[in-house]
Amino acid sequence: MKHYLSTAAAAIVLMGGVGAALADTIVVQPEQETVVREYVKKQPLASVNLLGLELKLGSPVPDKVELREVPNVKYRVAVINDQTVLVDPDTRQIVEVLH
Repeated sequence: MKHYLSTAAAAIVLMGGVGAALADTIVVQPEQETVVREYVKKQPLASVNLLGLELKLGSPVPDKVELREVPNVKYRVAVINDQTVLVDPDTRQIVEVLH
């Protein structure tokens, strides 16, 4: 019985960890992507060329890159190496690379 309870407790702890990890996953809604795409078309941004910066989720964006606010969108936008990216303004990490 003890073994069963400790296994169940371990499973609950692991599931809680998975839930916490999933809670940290950022999901950019399609509506937000559409708003950003339309904004960038109307307000073109100059591309900043940064050698060695890999544009992927979680990559940090250097302070020298200006992040532009988009109305009604939580995240900021920048164009880096000719790619439009959404950036979390609090962490300056890429949350979406728009293709």
